[in-house]
Amino acid sequence: MTDEPPPDGLAIIDKPGEWTSHDVVAKCRGIFGTRKVGHAGTLDPMATGVLVLGVGRSTKLLTFLSGLSKTYEGTVRLGVETDSLDADGEVTATHDMAPPTASEVAAAAAPLTGDILQVPPMVSAIKVDGKRLHQLAREGKQVHRDPRPVTVSRFDLSPTDDPMVWNASVECSSGTYVRVLAADLGARLGGGAHLAALRRTSVGPFSISEAEPMGTAGIHPPSEISRVLEAVTVDDTTEAVVRNGRVISRGELGVTDDSSGPWAVLGGTGVLLAVYQAHRGDTVKPAVVLAP
Repeated sequence: MTDEPPPDGLAIIDKPGEWTSHDVVAKCRGIFGTRKVGHAGTLDPMATGVLVLGVGRSTKLLTFLSGLSKTYEGTVRLGVETDSLDADGEVTATHDMAPPTASEVAAAAAPLTGDILQVPPMVSAIKVDGKRLHQLAREGKQVHRDPRPVTVSRFDLSPTDDPMVWNASVECSSGTYVRVLAADLGARLGGGAHLAALRRTSVGPFSISEAEPMGTAGIHPPSEISRVLEAVTVDDTTEAVVRNGRVISRGELGVTDDSSGPWAVLGGTGVLLAVYQAHRGDTVKPAVVLAP
């Protein structure tokens, strides 16, 4: 009787509300039977939806997933501000705002789209002088946060039955805080707002339609990284070299001069052998080797 191979691949989880991303990782370590579990892109505890996990050796692939664009569906409540900018926070201010029209909301959202600078919230995991902002916030401290460049490709808002609650659809770059968009929208409408609910519907090509609850989630093969990276399939001779993690020429890998990589390198059976990246001159080198 042979031992089962250790789990290895990507899991696409539908994160429940009130769980931190770290909570999900800790739970999935038990579910999958390995300590080697990590996530690509934190979701706030209040939020639900797509959380991509790397399992086993595939935790090395998470670096190629962290910068992917995201899409979200949520709701924005006007007239109420919170310290965390979302429904998990304490109310810090209320505003006697007149219900805005759809054109007023669209006009307020327009400057919050495109390439913008966004000030991170105090309640976040960003570090300043070695301390996370949420730790400083719990101590009652406010510190300067430099604005960060982000891209908001879409920030669409539609009315609900409550004139002070608006549905939001967002497509944005990695590092964008949707709760900051909600708060900034409220400020531009002459008062304040917070994010009342949020669901992440995609991380790059990984969508909510394929996300699974933690208890029933399967592990997709490491070759799923080829949905994100340019994939090349090598012959048996090159496969043997790749398995040893050797620096090789672009010609050996089979990539053109105008291709910048990184590349998911697949064997003839479709198994992910490695991820290669550009090196000196016309050579390429392994960033990650997964083949045993």
